[in-house]
Amino acid sequence: MKSNKVNRNVGAAVLFLIFGLLFFVLIVRFLTIQITGQVEGKALAAKAAHKYLRSEILDAKRGTIFDQNGEVIAEDTDSFSLVAILDKKMTTDPDHPHNVVDPKMTAEKLSKYIDMSESEIYDILNKKGRFQVEFGSAGRDISVETKKKIEAEHLPGITFKRESKRFYPNGVFASHLIGYAQKEEDKDGKVKTIGKMGIEKSFNSILSGKDGTLQYDSDLWGYLLPNKKEMVKKPQNGSDIYMTLDKKIQTFLEDSMNQVEEKYKPKKMVAIVADPKTGKILAMSQRPTFHPSTREGIADNWHNLNVESQYEPGSTMKVFTLSAAVESGAFDPNERYQSGTYYVGKSPIRDHNWGAGWGKITYLEGVQRSSNVAFVKLLEKMGDDTFKDYLNRFGFGQPTGIDLPNEASGNILFKYPIERATTAFGQGTTVTPMQMIQGMTAIANNGTMMKPYVVDKIVNPNTKEVKKTQPEVAGHPIKPETAKKVRDILGTVVTAEHGTGHSYALDGYSVAGKTGTAQIPDPKTGKYMTGNDNYIFSFAGMAPKDDPQLIMYVAVQQPHLQQNEEGLPDSGSVPVSMIFNPVMKSSLQYMNIKPEKNISAKITKVPDFKGQNIGSIPDNMKKDGIDLVKLGNGTTITEQLPAPGSNLLEGEKVVVKTNGPMNLPNMTGWSKRDVLKVAELENLKLNTMGSGYVVSQNLKPDSPVVEGDHLVVNFMTPEQVRTKKENDKIAKEKQKGEEATPQD
Repeated sequence: MKSNKVNRNVGAAVLFLIFGLLFFVLIVRFLTIQITGQVEGKALAAKAAHKYLRSEILDAKRGTIFDQNGEVIAEDTDSFSLVAILDKKMTTDPDHPHNVVDPKMTAEKLSKYIDMSESEIYDILNKKGRFQVEFGSAGRDISVETKKKIEAEHLPGITFKRESKRFYPNGVFASHLIGYAQKEEDKDGKVKTIGKMGIEKSFNSILSGKDGTLQYDSDLWGYLLPNKKEMVKKPQNGSDIYMTLDKKIQTFLEDSMNQVEEKYKPKKMVAIVADPKTGKILAMSQRPTFHPSTREGIADNWHNLNVESQYEPGSTMKVFTLSAAVESGAFDPNERYQSGTYYVGKSPIRDHNWGAGWGKITYLEGVQRSSNVAFVKLLEKMGDDTFKDYLNRFGFGQPTGIDLPNEASGNILFKYPIERATTAFGQGTTVTPMQMIQGMTAIANNGTMMKPYVVDKIVNPNTKEVKKTQPEVAGHPIKPETAKKVRDILGTVVTAEHGTGHSYALDGYSVAGKTGTAQIPDPKTGKYMTGNDNYIFSFAGMAPKDDPQLIMYVAVQQPHLQQNEEGLPDSGSVPVSMIFNPVMKSSLQYMNIKPEKNISAKITKVPDFKGQNIGSIPDNMKKDGIDLVKLGNGTTITEQLPAPGSNLLEGEKVVVKTNGPMNLPNMTGWSKRDVLKVAELENLKLNTMGSGYVVSQNLKPDSPVVEGDHLVVNFMTPEQVRTKKENDKIAKEKQKGEEATPQD
């Protein structure tokens, strides 16, 4: 008994000591915290302050991309996402509900404004256990106007989330140059707009700006405490970028390329319009392309072909071979050479008509006809080293340095004699479209070559600082007088009888330029592809010729050439000219470049010839602008077209009918308008085929005709006539197994 009492006393003493020690430790800990204000080296006051300190991110506005005139190309805009609150706990006052109380009525109203059926909306609004719901893609990107209409319905529980989105108001518009931006979540969970291609990517840091912050002390529920101030660090909005592009000219280009794409469905197309005096790129596009808002079509091609692709240019390269030859004194326009086929070692260089040539012709005609042999001979006259020096001066084989990513440099093949020869006419050696534009600035700008650029200025909205891009001279490859001579020669490519550039003539503006038809290497065989469509058709041109205000390069790869009315395939110049001609002419007119001459036909009043003796008509009638054509073997004029007193255009014929037996004149070269006069006066049943001018008629000239006879007349344009003659000649002279060479 006594032993038990002792044991209990000992146990109580031990417990007393343990609890006393714990109490002592707690007192010491409390006093330590009270005196130092720290726990484990961390200030409790700071932790408490941090707990009740609220911080929010103030988003910086992404910079806007403009054209050079301040027209918007890409900008941030507000959009809204539709949200429905379903949780009844959000409503504290039944008279002013904050949740959806009538799903059926709400679904009926919303179906008028979003692309979703009433039943689909009703199903979403009836989801159980959800605090709030959204409506997928149909409920996103709600415009301000639609938002206001929905708000006017006063639907309980319906609210909106404000978001910003990148907006491209022009749709397909220099898409690979401008690129696109999209929202992405970073490692901290912050959603930001990031540039993924083109200018949006290259200048992402400049466009993005820096986010700001908002900090304030709050109570337990997050509300601002009384007498406490907000601490605001304002965001620095992204800088605005002004491109060198001109919206009008870019639109001309996009529209023309759309038409060619729809009609000829080429594999690829590139086109650039530039100011040769500054190097500004005024328009630039390509196909395939994509819509920057929806990204539709982007999978077809990610690359900016105008700066990232390199290819064999074909005969447009002859512009620079010609420039080198003129500058070095090797080009004599009146000197003659033997066209056709020329051997470099054992390798034949053939003109584009399968080596048949055109006999002994001048070098000027050789340029006009785009003779490969002429340019190989010019290379021999000036020497390999001289030619290579000029290629370097024009910037080939090296990037232009334009402010765009992934620019290719091209490759000059110059090791072997045959490589040097083919480089002279654009085969083997590769270039980029941007290099072609840079080189052409020297021809158009009197020998001063300008570096191309696409960003005109950058404006910081926070500091108002403006960084203006100044035009930069890239070199002086040729003298001013050489540039003028080359422009004059290239002008004859468009105007001369044998010129390959007739398709590129513009009404009111003189054009200087060079056509190109480059072969395409087949990656499977290593040889060049064959077939009418398997070429890159191109044109490098400028206008007006004497003082070019614009230069333009267009290349169309493998268009599906169609048959014209005569059953002949369209020439490769047709799809290229469908881009060059309207864009160049519309742009010059838009820039208020006055036509060099007013092209107006001379108009003459038609005399009254009825009742007159055909022998009494003066022989000098043509001096008065009247070309009189007699029908029939009679002596007295009974009818005429056009009628007396009508306006007669220069070159139009006056057809008169006499009282004798009818016959048919030789109408070769006539216009359709004049043929119609004959058919009407002789009462013939006319059937016309084609367009242009008469090339054949079924009834022989001077043969007798009677009323009701069938007259069939075939028409062709001058270009179609030339093409047919060339094709007929090729068909006769072509030998099996011969390799094709670049043609124009």
